[in-house]
Amino acid sequence: MELFKTKKELKEYLKEKKDAGMTIGFVPTMGALHDGHLSLFREAKDENDLVVASIFVNPTQFNSKSDLEKYPRTPEADLKKLEGEGCDVVFHPSNEEMYPEPDTTEFDFGGLDEVMEGKYRPGHFKGVASVVKKLFEIVEPHRAYFGLKDYQQLLIIHKMVKDFNIPVELVPCPIVREKNGLAMSSRNELLSKSERKQASLIYKTLKFVKVQAGFQPIHELKNHVEREFKRKNMKLEYFEIVDLFTLEPLTTWLGSKNVIACIAVYVGNVRLIDNIILFS
Repeated sequence: MELFKTKKELKEYLKEKKDAGMTIGFVPTMGALHDGHLSLFREAKDENDLVVASIFVNPTQFNSKSDLEKYPRTPEADLKKLEGEGCDVVFHPSNEEMYPEPDTTEFDFGGLDEVMEGKYRPGHFKGVASVVKKLFEIVEPHRAYFGLKDYQQLLIIHKMVKDFNIPVELVPCPIVREKNGLAMSSRNELLSKSERKQASLIYKTLKFVKVQAGFQPIHELKNHVEREFKRKNMKLEYFEIVDLFTLEPLTTWLGSKNVIACIAVYVGNVRLIDNIILFS
């Protein structure tokens, strides 16, 4: 496994591989790798000649300094896991390498950034799009792999790729869950044992919503979800039932063919997100 810390060295190495006709699969991460991440590498390994991972905690996508500071960082353990999965190349740059000067790129997300995560984390998606665009320009992959847990992020990246004509195929991968249903996330490492157990309510609630979808009115379902988390003394930041492609909030099931339910909850001080596709 090759480790690079500079854009120049990585680009030179990958150019040689591409000139030899090799296909490149890319998995961008912020480290603190778990089985959800590793499932992306396995899929990339199956579909490409060479797999590249990046480990970079991107400061521009955090709208809270404390959230950035407490984000888990486990680079040594991450490299061991990547090697175990047969990852070929790791790009682990510094902040200065990625941002030698402030990024002034302008993005138009067509309103996808104004709801849910965008509403509660202003500037978050601009930071995500900036760093992913930079990484795509450095790695120039044929395919890039993203987990569906961050569904809104995936739509944002799809829009950015289309707007900037970036020649990459985005490959969405299923959510990987712990035994209690909790969606795997690097933030789960910040949960206590009791909080991890408490967090199982998130997926239980989403499964209940899927069963009731199309039968129980949307406003009643939303009220039920709010009551459930209030009863368990958990802070529900948002629960939305939205169009799968536009993220427009729905108020009725009539005419709704592509629908996803998205949620953000604080378990203690840890913010967790999840989703479930209701119709597609």
